[in-house]
Amino acid sequence: MADVDQGSALPTETTSPGLDSLNNDTVSNGTDSINATVTKFVSTPEGTALAYGSLVFMALLPIFFGALRSVSCSKSKNSSDMPETITSRDAARFPIIASCTLFGLYLFFKIFSQEYINLLLSMYFFVLGILALSHTISPFMNRAFPANLPNKQYQLLFTQDAGETKEEIVNYEFDTKDLVCLVMSSVVGVWYILKKHWIANNLFGLAFALNGVELLHLNNVSTGCILLGGLFVYDVFWVFGTNVMVTVAKSFEAPIKLVFPQDLLERGLGASNFAMLGLGDIVIPGIFIALLLRFDVSLKKNTRTYFYTSFLAYIFGLGLTIFVMHTFKHAQPALLYLVPVCIGFPVLVALFKGELTEMFRYEEASPESDPAQKEETETEKKEK
Repeated sequence: MADVDQGSALPTETTSPGLDSLNNDTVSNGTDSINATVTKFVSTPEGTALAYGSLVFMALLPIFFGALRSVSCSKSKNSSDMPETITSRDAARFPIIASCTLFGLYLFFKIFSQEYINLLLSMYFFVLGILALSHTISPFMNRAFPANLPNKQYQLLFTQDAGETKEEIVNYEFDTKDLVCLVMSSVVGVWYILKKHWIANNLFGLAFALNGVELLHLNNVSTGCILLGGLFVYDVFWVFGTNVMVTVAKSFEAPIKLVFPQDLLERGLGASNFAMLGLGDIVIPGIFIALLLRFDVSLKKNTRTYFYTSFLAYIFGLGLTIFVMHTFKHAQPALLYLVPVCIGFPVLVALFKGELTEMFRYEEASPESDPAQKEETETEKKEK
């Protein structure tokens, strides 16, 4: 989260393959990035409260709804909706991969022109954002689509070779509703490319975060602890130990953050003094919270104790981050506060209820390793 001018309102972390470029960000104060020769707009207490309150609210939306959608996603037989399962090996390697990516971007921005790199990134996130937003709004379109309009089915099929050696490269099925979602998302994409408006940025950012929480599944609680613990160290090191993250943040332009203007009350939608929250501070804790919701469901007790505990812990951790940032007027890695509470609170509840062993024994099989699901998918392909 950062209180910065529009020209430097950029996230403080890098992209990472495992999260489709949804990664950590730090919480930072604007005094770290303002040139002494530039007069900075001093936000009012009301404007600051509105900005940070809105960011917290926006952060909760993809976690809450993404977690709910992850439950149905885990039971989906549709190959396009199947989640990507993160194993303990993936979790252990992730901070290393993220660090290499971060430092690689740092070198790129030092060697090559920032303008051309951000142009390439803008086009990449333009395509990725349209697909993510389209997937996000598709359930709403299914409900809102007029029943009297025909919903035609389409198939996009690319194959290689012929006869017995024929191999499918792309086999994507969609319908009229999906096309409508794609058109609507494309309008937002064009708006973002042309204007880089903060509302368009947030629409893409929310879509990225929700898709990340929905489709990235931890296979067990131990894996979640490894991932969050590793990124805890990663976040603290790159924020407090070097200037690499800050340098990349000032150069990186992409909708991998949520922003809200602190001068909205004074300047309306044209406001430019943003507070911001990186998507990694939403997605990383979010996929752990979603795992606990699926654990709640597996208990078959008709309660959501661990989900609500971790959800409230996230709110507490994010609030604590904002408080510390404004108290010490210095950049803060959000995971420094989010990781301990998001892991600690549910573990304490499980310990109190005598379900700690059951929690750590809970295991989710990936679709690829589940023989029944794999056989069912193969049968569906043959029927087509």
